[in-house]
Amino acid sequence: MSLDTVRGRVAVVTGATGGVGAAISRCLADEGCRVVVVFRRDQAAAETLAGALGGEGHSAIRADVTDSASLERLAREVNERYGTADILVNSAGTTRFVPHADLAGLDDALIDEIFRTNWRGPFATIRALQPLLAHGDGGVVINISSIAGVSGIGSNVAYCASKAALSLMTVSLARALAPAIRVVSVAPGLVDTDFVKGLDPAWRQEQARRTPLGRLAQPEDIGRAVVAAAGLTCSTGSTITVDGGRLLG
Repeated sequence: MSLDTVRGRVAVVTGATGGVGAAISRCLADEGCRVVVVFRRDQAAAETLAGALGGEGHSAIRADVTDSASLERLAREVNERYGTADILVNSAGTTRFVPHADLAGLDDALIDEIFRTNWRGPFATIRALQPLLAHGDGGVVINISSIAGVSGIGSNVAYCASKAALSLMTVSLARALAPAIRVVSVAPGLVDTDFVKGLDPAWRQEQARRTPLGRLAQPEDIGRAVVAAAGLTCSTGSTITVDGGRLLG
């Protein structure tokens, strides 16, 4: 699979109705992929997105990444509709702002929810789709991680830890699933989604000022990185950082 041969491939995107997931779906569709928009709750939004994507052959399928039975149903439906899955993008995730020093505020229920969604969810999705991804000339898994997994700076301590775990899972599964399936990570910095745009403007401007490129990543930046990762046919276990240079200090 290369940038020239992504066209016609089947791409399954979890968390596709979120700001980043939707941009990833659009970028993949613009390159000629048939995109499976995976959603958990908002069927109308998912179907609207699938219908608005460029090209053809797109669909919206409900699945909950925290429910393995739901993911098995997803795999069966993708198989029935397409017969394969060439690209899996694990974009579904969750978090909540809790100051890192507020240990009591990071209760057990939130910790479990974060790890269930941000780590177990991607693993279970890969597990369910593994036979389809290994079909034909092999597929690629692209995990949407975060620089928070390296910097330890993020919405809360558990979120940072979950993204570090996701990045390490990328390395472990890249080794385990080769050569049939490649596994890579895309690690954004702060992404200027509608949610982030709703935060304090002075804070957003300060974050951009601290970034060497002088701006926050846009959702489309993440989408283009996913397309690039899909075409890096000799790369596995790698992480593509999309943070405007924020990790440089």
